[in-house]
Amino acid sequence: MFDAMDVGMISFVVAALAKEWSLRPGQIGLLTSINSLGMAAGAAAAGILADKYGRKNILLWTLIIFSAATGLSALAAGFAILCVLRFIAGFGLGGELPVASTLVSESVEPRDRGRAVVLLESFWAVGWIASALIAYFVIPDYGWRVALVIGAVPVLYALYLRRAIDDSPRFAGIRKAPVPFVERFASVWSADNRKSTVMLWILWFTVVFSYYGIFLWLPSVMVLKGFSLVRSFEYTLIMTLAQLPGYFTAAYFIEKFGRKFVLVVYLFFTAVSAAWFGFASSEGMLIAAGICLSFFNLGAWGGMYAYTPELYPTAVRSTGVGLAASFGRIGGIIAPLLVGVLVQRSVGIQSIFLLFFVTVIIGAAAVLFLGKETKGTDLL
Repeated sequence: MFDAMDVGMISFVVAALAKEWSLRPGQIGLLTSINSLGMAAGAAAAGILADKYGRKNILLWTLIIFSAATGLSALAAGFAILCVLRFIAGFGLGGELPVASTLVSESVEPRDRGRAVVLLESFWAVGWIASALIAYFVIPDYGWRVALVIGAVPVLYALYLRRAIDDSPRFAGIRKAPVPFVERFASVWSADNRKSTVMLWILWFTVVFSYYGIFLWLPSVMVLKGFSLVRSFEYTLIMTLAQLPGYFTAAYFIEKFGRKFVLVVYLFFTAVSAAWFGFASSEGMLIAAGICLSFFNLGAWGGMYAYTPELYPTAVRSTGVGLAASFGRIGGIIAPLLVGVLVQRSVGIQSIFLLFFVTVIIGAAAVLFLGKETKGTDLL
């Protein structure tokens, strides 16, 4: 929840900053991509370290890092220092997400494991809704700096988690003999895991590319389509509410029909919704397409987080998840920058969203043809 509140906040803050600091579209893309660059570095580093020092320890440190950097961002006097602080915040955010899903995946029985991880990820929607509410009620009257101060609150949660959670029993069983990083990396790309790794890296790249390209730009795209900043925040909040049923339906279907079913179906309809959103001309069509986009895209995210840890053995699980997430974050770096460049060159919104349609279809095809079903299987 706190992760999403932070990521969501920056999308709304950017829309406000564009007016206050007269930012060009390319600068908006750079700021959001800097955040994703930090997430890429954080995902790889935290995934590797969590297989050595434990899921709990790395989880706490990543939480502290991103909360502190978000709070300090409120003091930024210029664009450059804000970019630096957003990189640091992204480092913590990118590290926390794969470690949290790995910890939960290892701590739950096989029959409930997929559902538990998807429900864990559903709190991403709660956090994004919180950020939309903060943007709607705080930014117009009190400014974007106050919103970022609120984003520092999660640092206090680390104090609670320090006493409330333990490492998973599976990790505790191998803790005395951790596998060296070189061996873990080789295992991720070994003959047993290579096909899964290729599939996951494609999946993560396409999902993250589409999500960050679309949702970090969503308030700004609404402004480009002629709506006021406040109305843009209002419509984005409505669309964001659809994320919760997207997660909940995915949590139900993932144990009933399997991981591949959820990912392929939800990704296909994400692609269709992206094309629909790009070509929507009326207010009602725009909101309906945005709701479908939120519903299916976030359901696919939940499925992806549940599926990824199940494809690697315990000794290299966090490393495999972290590397896949890190590669995916490259998509999160490229997409906002690319959208900024395309908007600056007056490329139509329809063409931009057709690009997202093609990208997501590639991700769905990778799961369909390269993925294996893991529903109900025991973790190695």
